[in-house]
Amino acid sequence: MPTNRQDAWSNDEDLLLAEVVLRHIREGGTQLQAFEEVGKQLSRTAAACGFRWNSYVRKQYKSGIELAKKQRKEQRKQAQSTVEEKSVPEEIASSVPQNEEKVTTIDFDDLVSFLKILYQKLENKDGQSEKIQELEQKVYSLSAEKEKLLNELQTIEQDYKALIEIMERARKMVVLQEEDRQQKVKFQMDKNGNLERIEK
Repeated sequence: MPTNRQDAWSNDEDLLLAEVVLRHIREGGTQLQAFEEVGKQLSRTAAACGFRWNSYVRKQYKSGIELAKKQRKEQRKQAQSTVEEKSVPEEIASSVPQNEEKVTTIDFDDLVSFLKILYQKLENKDGQSEKIQELEQKVYSLSAEKEKLLNELQTIEQDYKALIEIMERARKMVVLQEEDRQQKVKFQMDKNGNLERIEK
């Protein structure tokens, strides 16, 4: 006679495992979370619950799993559509409705929050305009400083050219003086073959 193991799974435990896992699938939770929840209820480890699910129970609930996944998709679509309905005030501010027959209802709280957002954007623009004015003043002062530096550079260049011109004149004067000195001094050979200096 075969003996049942002390830790054998009963039909009720399999049913509980299936219900919890399917609920987690429907609600968008993970199977691991389901295994942990069942493990606490049945005094088993999450690994044991996962093994039982994958080896035996899952095969019996294929249609239930598919149904739970469909329900999860529908819930996500509904949640997304409600989020889109809540975001209508922001869309009103950013775009003109394409279909004029489409009527949207906005409750008072949404309108107030929309106006608060607009007010914050306006305040941000005021802060930006102050920053723009500050930057324009900085540009003005930098352009004035640039103009001043350009004038100084032009003056320095003119002084440099004048200095070069003076130096060139001085060089020419030295060369001319040397030539004059060389022209003033003449040598003449006397009868004995000696050179004599003759002043002009």
